Amino acid sequence: AAIEAIEEGFTGYTMNLGIAELREALSEKFRRENGLDYAPSEIMVTSGASEALFLAIAAVVEKDDEVLMGDPGFVSYAALTRVTNGRPIAVPMDERFHLTAEAVAEKITPRTRALVVNSPNNPTGSVQTKEELRALAELAEDHDFALISDEVYEHFIYEGEHASPALYSDNVITINAVSKTYAMTGWRLGYLAARGEALENMLKVHQYIQACASSISQRAALAAVSGPQERVREMKEEFRRRRDVLLEGLRSMGVDIRAPEGAFYAFPKVGDGNDVAARLIKGGVVAVPGSAFGSAGKYHIRISYAASMADIKIALERMRDIL
Repeated sequence: AAIEAIEEGFTGYTMNLGIAELREALSEKFRRENGLDYAPSEIMVTSGASEALFLAIAAVVEKDDEVLMGDPGFVSYAALTRVTNGRPIAVPMDERFHLTAEAVAEKITPRTRALVVNSPNNPTGSVQTKEELRALAELAEDHDFALISDEVYEHFIYEGEHASPALYSDNVITINAVSKTYAMTGWRLGYLAARGEALENMLKVHQYIQACASSISQRAALAAVSGPQERVREMKEEFRRRRDVLLEGLRSMGVDIRAPEGAFYAFPKVGDGNDVAARLIKGGVVAVPGSAFGSAGKYHIRISYAASMADIKIALERMRDIL
């Protein structure tokens, strides 16, 4: 599809919101997979989920406004909040690395403008329950702030099931991408969906910082979203197998680790995460210190099992001498 777009000369600007065919396909995707009734006019195509996250935060945050986010959590949430002159507010997660309405409620102030929810979660692999998401959405409604839902790992769930907070509130900005689902990270093609004024405000930012997502990437995404989905299901099962091998290997070493419910990350507790990550790198294994994801992660490391099964087994052998 991308090659055809190039050969056809489909290489110019598109509408700011994205090509109509892709937004129609995404509207159908939301109905089919998420039970959400977003019209094509309520969907914006972006240059990756990263741009979508920036737009969502920039549209609601002014100087010293607060954005709530789980700790530990993906590094971009706090960074993007600071870029927009806001204040990231860490919300501690429970022992399962789930974000609870009770913990969020304790952090709400008159300056709260948004809550970021990421399920399945990076770095922990946790998956929020429907009941938890409903409670968080109700908080957003009751206190009139935006709930920014980052759902890029939605298809990679091994325990539980995915639910979109937008099922329970119109205050939700839903963010997704073709990056993880279709292994298209380099195509930089994400999308968001929102109601009314929220979308209008994000469009104002998008049209000046980006204008539109790549026309070629939009055609490629259209083919991915509209085509057969069997490979996505196959990849999920492959990730499950890799997860299980990694879990078995780490537990055989006595490592304290909860089974990741989704995504493709493990977040074991290892003591001093910075020290262990440094020693692992010297030993030929790349792991990210948990402190990169917030103070609550300092005793952890993040391991990705998006590597091949062969590489995971090699890494486990190397880790035996270090952990």
